[in-house]
Order: sequence, then C-alpha cells, then structure tokens
Amino acid sequence: MTLTSFGPANRIKRSAETHPLTWRLRDDGEAVWLDEYQAKNGYAAARKAFADMAQDDIVQTVKDAGLKGRGGAGFPTGVKWGLMPKDESINIRYLLCNADEMEPNTWKDRMLMEQLPHLLIEGMLISARALKTYRGYIFLRGEYTTAAKHLNRAVEEAKAAGLLGKNILGSGFDFELFVHTGAGRYICGEETALINSLEGRRANPRSKPPFPAAVGVWGKPTCVNNVETLCNVPAIIADGVDWYKSLAREGSEDMGTKLMGFSGKVKNPGLWELPFGITGRELFEDYAGGMRDGYQLKAWQPGGAGTGFLLPEHLDAQMYAGGIAKVGTRMGTGLAMAVDDSVNMVSLLRNMEQFFARESCGFCTPCRDGLPWSVKLLMAIENGEGQAGDIETLLGLVGFLGPGKTFCAHAPGAVEPLGSAIKYFRHEFEAGIAPTRAAVPPLARPIVVGA
Repeated sequence: MTLTSFGPANRIKRSAETHPLTWRLRDDGEAVWLDEYQAKNGYAAARKAFADMAQDDIVQTVKDAGLKGRGGAGFPTGVKWGLMPKDESINIRYLLCNADEMEPNTWKDRMLMEQLPHLLIEGMLISARALKTYRGYIFLRGEYTTAAKHLNRAVEEAKAAGLLGKNILGSGFDFELFVHTGAGRYICGEETALINSLEGRRANPRSKPPFPAAVGVWGKPTCVNNVETLCNVPAIIADGVDWYKSLAREGSEDMGTKLMGFSGKVKNPGLWELPFGITGRELFEDYAGGMRDGYQLKAWQPGGAGTGFLLPEHLDAQMYAGGIAKVGTRMGTGLAMAVDDSVNMVSLLRNMEQFFARESCGFCTPCRDGLPWSVKLLMAIENGEGQAGDIETLLGLVGFLGPGKTFCAHAPGAVEPLGSAIKYFRHEFEAGIAPTRAAVPPLARPIVVGA
C-alpha cells in the first residue's frame, strides 16, 4: 500500500493546510503514538472544543462545514448529530464508530486505525462532547488484528493522559471508549445490524423508525459514524468551516478531502488523500499511473464492489457523490478498482454475487433467495450452459432487488454492479447462452437455495 500527496509522484509534501487526515503520517509507515501525535498538534482541537465551544456549537460547526459520511452512504454528519435528543434528562447515550470495513476493495479505515489511532480517538472525543455521550465503542472488523492492537494501546495512552475517562481536561465530562471486535460479517456495516451485533444478537438490520438516534444500543440514543468521518472532526474544529470547504475542487458539492485509491493491474496501486472534485482520470493516470504494460482499461468501479461499473470514457467525471451520479452510479467508499481487458465480466460478477449472497443476513426474501438465484444463473452462463431468457431474468432480479424493494441496502448494492455489467458488456453474457438450450420464460427458473 502506498499513500502519496496531492502532487503526482510525491512531489508535493503533505501539510496540515492541505491534508488534514494524513499530514501526521510517518514515512516509515509506523503508528503515531501519543507523544508524537501531541507534538504534531494532536488533541489541540479537543482542548479547543472543551474550553471554548458550547456543545451545540460543535454540532453546528460540523454541519456548516458540510461534512458527510465517508462510509459510502454520504449522509450529512451534522444533520445526523442533530437528530440526537435534546432532552437533558436522558443521561445515557452512546457513540459508535463503524470500523467494520468489509467492503471489497476498500482499506482506507484500516490505514487510519493502524497508523493514526489517536486521530480517531480525538475525533470520537470531540464528537462525544458534542453529542453528550458518556460511552463509545469502536466496532472493528475482526480480521483487523493490527488495528485492534494499536487502538487498544492508544486508548490506554489516552486514559493515562487524562484524555479519556473521568473529568476529561477538567471539564466534568466523562467518556469511556472501548474497542469491540466483530465476528466478521459484511452486514455489520449497516448501522442497526452493527448495533444488534454489539448487543450480542444476530446481526440483522432493524426496522426503522425508530432510528438509532432515538432507540439504539440497549434502547438508548445512539449515533453511528464511520472511521474516516470521525477523523475529519478535529481539523474542522481546529481550522474552521471556511478553510475546510476551500479544500474541495470547484464544482464539487462535497466539502473537504477524501481518502481515494485505485487497485487492479495499475502501475501504482495505492491510497491517497485528495480533494473532492478531482476527476477519475487524474486519480487513474496521475496517481495510479495508468494500466501496467500489456493491459488495457476495460472498466472501473469508483468505490467498492457495491458500486456500478463505468467505462474508460467516464474517467472525466468528478470524484464526488453528485459527479459520479451523473455517469450512473455511486461514489461509494472512493476506492476504485480497474478491470483489465483480460477479465471476463461474467466470471467477475459471479465471484462478486457469490460474496454478496454469502453475506446476506437472510432476513428478507428478495435478498435471501434472489442473490443465490443470480449466482446460479451466472454460473450457468459462465460455463456456457445458460438458457435463452437468463439475461432477462438477471435484469428482472436487478429490479426486484433494487432500492426500496428490500429490508436494507445490502441487496441493492449487490445488484448494482450486475445491472451495469449487463448494460455495458451484454455480449459477454450472451456468449454464455447455449444455442441449443430451450428458452425458459424470464423469472420462471427454479430457485435452489444452498444447493
């Protein structure tokens, strides 16, 4: 993994003025512990928030800065914070950090937690102060063992320094923070499934309303934010709204910077902190270096396996939610994947849908039965045994599993790449239809779940 700066080939040095998330990173990739973090102005934003700002002012500042969730959904953070109850008699509230980073092709939160654990803790501390939450949990993907070790050490360092625990910074405010490792389910990325898992229940999403801000962990008001989202909070508090907004490129409706990346057969796969609004072409050519010799770019996904495929001609789209929406998909996590010309799209989609089918919680019928059905059809087409009508059946499943048709967003995200792959590469799917197979009416083939 690499992490470069705004300039191609690392020619521009990261700085606090341009790289609020990554300027403290060490060149050797080792973690930044408390003494070094504080020497690099760490916890100064927390001290400012505790000493000089009312709790509601912190919420308003984050709202004015235009910070949006960095986990993929992009919901405005300040608005989400504003949903927490104002009733002072409710003295038990929770702040949860969603660190269950299981989106395929996404590793941005891992880098922050492994190398800058105190940045996340400071972001959570300021957020807890704003939300009047007395306890916080970092719900961490179980496979992130190094992140767990580093976060636990950082929590102990912060406790010893009086930055966590009782009467923080002499303010009378108490905040306890715990690292909780999950059991490894993709569905825990959905906030209410995460809450159920934290409580020791099966990780099924909950019906909403009520929303977690009203009834969350153990029935108490709860706010759930992503790792990268919370890591933006200290810089906003320290340097202000106008500065934060100025980081984004002209034309972007999203403010600040974003951890973006590129994987696949590119010359320089990696992760970079970049301003919202750069183009996909800049990300692909200037930072990822384009395709390796001997390979051509066939398609790309802008932000994880749950986003639709785009073509090389779409690289000029700006990398922010609205910019990517203009070319027909979602920004997602902002970590792109290049698909080279040696890849068969049917095989790629079969592999993706197998993952999503396996990770379904099984609660609602469209997702529980529809995703395995798509896998069966894709396997048949991949093996040259598809039947006439199979492509129409797959497109029917894309519709039946789309937004608003299922209990949560798992299935819509799972079928978005499938629909786009058929749209742009239908001929590859048609090549797997055996000409001698009898036609079966669309959506009439049997479902054999688990077979």
